[in-house]
Amino acid sequence: MTDTANLDIVTPAEARTLPGLFQMRVRRTPQAVAYRYHDGGVWRDLTWQDLAAEVARRQAALAAEGLAPGDRVALMLGNGWQWVAFEQAALGLGLVVVPLYVNDRPDNVAFILQETQTRLLLLGEAGQWRDLAPALQSVDDLQRVLVCRGEVEPPCLTLESWLPAPGTEAGELRCQPDDGNALATIVYTSGTVGRPKGVMLSHHNILWNAHACHRCNAVYTDDLFLSFLPLSHMLERTVGYYLPMMAGATVAYNREVSLLAEDLQQLRPTVLISVPRIYERIYDRLQAQLAQRPAPMQALFRAAVAVGWQRFLWEQGRGAWGPAQLCWPLLRRLVADKVQERLGGRLRVAVCGGAPLSDSVARLFLGLGVPLLQGYGMTEASPVVSANRLDDNVPASVGRPLPEVRCRIGEEEELLVQSPGVMLGYWRRPEATAETIDGEGWLHTGDKARLDEAGHLYITGRLKDIIVLANGEKLPPADMELAITLHPLFDQVLICGECRPYLVALAVLNREAWKDFARDCGVDPEDGESLRDPRVLQAALDIVARQLRAFPGYAQVRRVALTLEPWTVENGMLTPTLKLRRNRIMYRHQEEIEALYAGH
Repeated sequence: MTDTANLDIVTPAEARTLPGLFQMRVRRTPQAVAYRYHDGGVWRDLTWQDLAAEVARRQAALAAEGLAPGDRVALMLGNGWQWVAFEQAALGLGLVVVPLYVNDRPDNVAFILQETQTRLLLLGEAGQWRDLAPALQSVDDLQRVLVCRGEVEPPCLTLESWLPAPGTEAGELRCQPDDGNALATIVYTSGTVGRPKGVMLSHHNILWNAHACHRCNAVYTDDLFLSFLPLSHMLERTVGYYLPMMAGATVAYNREVSLLAEDLQQLRPTVLISVPRIYERIYDRLQAQLAQRPAPMQALFRAAVAVGWQRFLWEQGRGAWGPAQLCWPLLRRLVADKVQERLGGRLRVAVCGGAPLSDSVARLFLGLGVPLLQGYGMTEASPVVSANRLDDNVPASVGRPLPEVRCRIGEEEELLVQSPGVMLGYWRRPEATAETIDGEGWLHTGDKARLDEAGHLYITGRLKDIIVLANGEKLPPADMELAITLHPLFDQVLICGECRPYLVALAVLNREAWKDFARDCGVDPEDGESLRDPRVLQAALDIVARQLRAFPGYAQVRRVALTLEPWTVENGMLTPTLKLRRNRIMYRHQEEIEALYAGH
């Protein structure tokens, strides 16, 4: 158990602003390791003092650009200390940071940069600029593009050529302590319709949220976080970046997701923040390996999970002690410890957020002693609203609201939230802001929920039909389906992907348009197998991609299944008002849907 003597929290009242937090952390623990990263085949450490020197260089270069407080700058690079250093430099000058997903579509990036009137863009790789350049010609206010790695040509500059020499002193901090309620960042989220909306978050929004998370589950100076969710995602930014800075903990950056299992073994983190998909992958791998083992070993594994789950409930005060728990030391040594070692063997907290986690996955990890905690949030709340605690963990729920968060159930069972983390509003979307935050300051989440007598929050559904992918991204299927069916080839479309790694589509083709389309693809339209021909499927996907150009970059349909049989009222696939009966359609086509995810 971590010693409480290792607590060193910078409170929001002490920090006042996000750059104020960084400066105080540097003053308190200059020689402590802030970040660990992989470079040149080895893991390297960066102290808070080292980072401060890099921030000073970037701050001097930004100051020379003639940017005024409130101007927007954007980052489009992967996780790492470079992301942190640039953001801290920008925030210290009173600039507003616009994070971008590294895999976003060029036209979506151009839309965000144009709407925010971004003045400067930092990219991770030269290849990103080559992809973005045609789309960015329509962006009016962009005056500087920087690239961290790779050879570039004008108008781009490499980051190193733009920066002053090492040893540069930090300039005057323009973001003053009384600027806590000032705009710090604009984070684009898909919302429910059309183009993404820019969520405006203040310095205080984020500081408060990070500190409230610490009050639920403490973070210590000897904790090691492993960061792999993108820093453009508010869960990672608040809980995986600002919270450890607030606590003086160290953050190690995963090399890439494909090496996550290896990095867990090498780094042995104590805190892991993830979306359900990572835990589900580990679960699936364990189940696949277990299926290859002899029956006695399978029985031993199941016994370990069952006894461990009983023990978990007893420790939480929600179950009785049973004599089977006497077997736990042996089961832990033979089974549980080996699974925990795959996660590094030191995990003290494993956070899961962004989308629901299935009961079977939660039960397995908790039964094997992995301290898995689910929570709930949304970008508009900075983002965490509720979280389970280590000593009050109800895995079927998303925990109790954070301190100072008020939750109530409104009309149609909608969850309403009031907290110091609620956004300032949507960037230049006053109508959308008024629809989301009512006159009494309640944030309308769009999620259906219930609260039990002990205050635990349960998410029971959504008011509007939104798909939440396994990585936490939210997408509006009805709007996307409408956009696809505007093409004459498609009569009806249903998009799937709830808690899945990507989107897929079932599509009913127009019979007349199909004949010409099939011939163009070089197949026989009268042959039923033609609907599964790879050339046809790829050509259909290309059309779908074009139809979805106006949606965020992560709104990509990766695979499609085609049919000529329409969904009708008569066959039960449509309501009397001609709306898709989504569950019935997915049940009818469940084999095709599973095939679209096979091999992932």
